Amino acid sequence: MPARGELLARLGLRSPIIQAPMAGGGDSAALVAAVNEAGGFGFVGAAYLTPAQLTERARDIRSRTALPFGVNLFAPQPEPTASAALTEAAVARVAGFYAELGLPAPSAPAYPGDSFATLVPAMLDSGAAIFSVTFGLPPADVVSAAKTRGMRVMGTATTVAEALALEQAGVDAVIAQGAEAGGHRGGFIGDPAANLIGAMALVPQIVDAVGVPVIASGGIMDGRGIAAALALGATAVQLGTVFLTCDEAGIPEVHKQAILDAAILDAAEDQTRLTRAFSGRPARGLVNRFMETVEDRERPDAVLPFPLQNALTRPLRAAAGQQGRAEFLSLWAGQGAPMARRRPAGEVVAALLSGCAATVEKLAGV
Repeated sequence: MPARGELLARLGLRSPIIQAPMAGGGDSAALVAAVNEAGGFGFVGAAYLTPAQLTERARDIRSRTALPFGVNLFAPQPEPTASAALTEAAVARVAGFYAELGLPAPSAPAYPGDSFATLVPAMLDSGAAIFSVTFGLPPADVVSAAKTRGMRVMGTATTVAEALALEQAGVDAVIAQGAEAGGHRGGFIGDPAANLIGAMALVPQIVDAVGVPVIASGGIMDGRGIAAALALGATAVQLGTVFLTCDEAGIPEVHKQAILDAAILDAAEDQTRLTRAFSGRPARGLVNRFMETVEDRERPDAVLPFPLQNALTRPLRAAAGQQGRAEFLSLWAGQGAPMARRRPAGEVVAALLSGCAATVEKLAGV
């Protein structure tokens, strides 16, 4: 395989640092631009945006930086089904929380439809340099259309089998998401909550299995983690949690503070857990009252499937963010959360780059 520098150039990356797409608002235009200007590569998680919102977000980014950025979408998903009994039970489980926040009583959520097809034209016209997918394979026609526009295509894998499927689908790089990663699990073969392979084991196995560059993701919070990932054969790394507490991050302040509190209190790394309670898909976040109350670990089907559960809890999460109620928020964060600090994104990127160089230099002198 070509040298890492050549692979970075092939992917259009100036450094091995990629800011993870964080659908839901964390990856604001200000954050993406700041990461770019500092030498990293910023991403927009656009799955929850409308086409008009994606177009506006891309315009906002381009007004702040001339450097390339990426757009991530959720791969096409089948329409979920839920019985009337399950729906009624799921609504009842969250009704008390709605009342506690002064919201009208919840009702059965309507299926919002799969957004992928409607977002593809806006993604293609966004000016993005990289298009990535999560939760599945990118359709062949979209891969072809993206590459015709000069975009690189990436996909998220949590197992070797998924990585091989993505390579077969024509991606230019595979994002190897370890079990430590915050937010939604990107798995799509088997149960994503069961495919919990740590990055230290997953990355080298995927590197050995595929012929395209591999991006390591999960639990990487500083230069030591980057150096370790590169030593395992990764071409670059994708980091999310480390950027959530940046000044520019778009999540509610109460979410930032919850992550920072984990750092201040030196909270154990096991204070994060996978949950389906907020969206219906397994995702890693800081444990809170909503997660503990709504989800029954003995009955993973006690919540609605994605995206119905996500639609059911969205008004609650929005109100909780406005009211500063962390106990009702999806506090997405990876197992490295206790290492988070409040800093501008530019300082984070600089520290990551210098920390990686210092680690490599130290190892070379051993």
